[in-house]
Amino acid sequence: MNPTKINQTDQPTEKVKIYSNTLNQIRLPLVVALTLCAGIFIGAKMFGNQNQQDLQSVTLKFREIFHYINNDYVDSVNLNQVGEAGIKKMLEELDPHTYYIPAAEVEESNAPLEGDFEGIGVEFNIFKDTLQVVVPMPGGPSEEVGIQTGDRIVAVDNENIAGIKLTSKIVFDKLRGKKGTKVLLKVVRRSSAKPLEFTVTRGKIPTYTVDAAYMLDQQTGYLKISRFGAKTYEEFKKGMEQLISQGMKRLVLDLRDNPGGYMDKAVKIVDELVAGEKLIVYTKGNQSRYENSEKASHKGMFETGAVIVLIDDGSASASEIVAGALQDNDRALIVGRRSFGKGLVQKPISLTDGSELRLTISRYYTPSGRSIQKKYEHGKADEYSHDVTNRYLHGELYHEDSVKLDKTQAYKTAGGRTVYGGGGIMPDVFIPQDTSYYSPALHALYRENLVREFAIEYAQNNKAKLSKLAENEYLTQFEISETDWQQFVAFAKEEKIKFVEKEFAISKNFLKNQLKAMIARSIWHKETVSYRVLAKEDTDIQGCLQHFEKAEDLAKGKGLTSNK
Repeated sequence: MNPTKINQTDQPTEKVKIYSNTLNQIRLPLVVALTLCAGIFIGAKMFGNQNQQDLQSVTLKFREIFHYINNDYVDSVNLNQVGEAGIKKMLEELDPHTYYIPAAEVEESNAPLEGDFEGIGVEFNIFKDTLQVVVPMPGGPSEEVGIQTGDRIVAVDNENIAGIKLTSKIVFDKLRGKKGTKVLLKVVRRSSAKPLEFTVTRGKIPTYTVDAAYMLDQQTGYLKISRFGAKTYEEFKKGMEQLISQGMKRLVLDLRDNPGGYMDKAVKIVDELVAGEKLIVYTKGNQSRYENSEKASHKGMFETGAVIVLIDDGSASASEIVAGALQDNDRALIVGRRSFGKGLVQKPISLTDGSELRLTISRYYTPSGRSIQKKYEHGKADEYSHDVTNRYLHGELYHEDSVKLDKTQAYKTAGGRTVYGGGGIMPDVFIPQDTSYYSPALHALYRENLVREFAIEYAQNNKAKLSKLAENEYLTQFEISETDWQQFVAFAKEEKIKFVEKEFAISKNFLKNQLKAMIARSIWHKETVSYRVLAKEDTDIQGCLQHFEKAEDLAKGKGLTSNK
């Protein structure tokens, strides 16, 4: 069970901090031409695709073209807009992960990896063209002034934001801002006859990449990493320390739908799990400064216990470095479905106008020598981005026999098992994606955000009763009753969801579990409690628990009798 699949993107990217760069060698009369030619110059210097004469020739050509557009074109032209389009088109001729970020989008693009942001501190949902507070972040500015779960923010600094075709970008633009600045919010609350006003002083809001760390049973720890950001390693260590103190003897490391991030954080996490000075990853590029190898270098905090790494088609880049290193060193059992297949490393290069070029500068290889980068053709980014959809259409997510491995790229793990490159990490144990609960009704309910909306309303109406329960009491004693379910069905009908009894019956148990998890999130404002609810119906996690005997054999150095 993995509800995030509904809105999954299928082309993860990665940012790796390594070297800086300068554009001082280039001088062009037009700002746009300057940026465009700089990209060509960088490509030529790094990859040696063109000799210096070719470089001068193509640079001159761009100068000439922009000169004639500027002076002779029939209509007035926005040269910046033309240049931006030209840059993006030029980069399409390279690999699918080299791309350009306009200056206005750089900060937002980098935010998920940087560890925190400045704003009012709410998790929100857009429902019926209105901004709804899912939870105020604990200890954040909004919670401090009294913003509550279920509040609807209808105006910001006396400017209406309800019913204006609201988007997430509009919300970010209105609510994020420098620490210490103030923002006036008008809030509609069910318990209040009149709108309420709150003045919120923006602050530094921490974001977390380790979503959950808790014990699945008396000996099995579970740790979920959503991406590899600036603070992931520190969060990982804190979570592991907590689990070890609670008696963890074996670990499920969940990297499903993790698109990657900083390579060095992935390396450090692997180093905590492998003993000695084993190779973790190495890179190769056309320039020697981009060739490097990383090995384990210190005594890790969990080098002997059994480990299972859970992956799927949304696990990419840094996630694949972790899975590949642990698989090739026979340190962990890899469980789930074939990973995304991104083996290219990008370097972020700041351009003079504040925009950013993320240029592929090397390929990374797992310890056995395999590149897990899946095939791509230059200039065909659309085909590449549809790969995950094609896996679904070909049945690969449900049938192991449908997975097409490149048998010409066979490699050996430290223990002699055969693994394959050229298309992601193939798990040692395949678990098909659970679709038993899928229905058109389920899709419609998620599309309209009705599951979350009902859960928030239910939590508010029952907060006094539910908040008296301890988390463990809630997990073991509370269930969505048949009366609750009928109220949910009635709510869906009111929101114009077509009621087909068979479809609702198919998705009923899944939806009840989702509602229980979301209600818990609204009451306790913590991710862990909702993850604990979801785990009981998660076929991937339950599958992991059935295969720890194999993981324990690996931990003891016995290897596996087969790759299955």
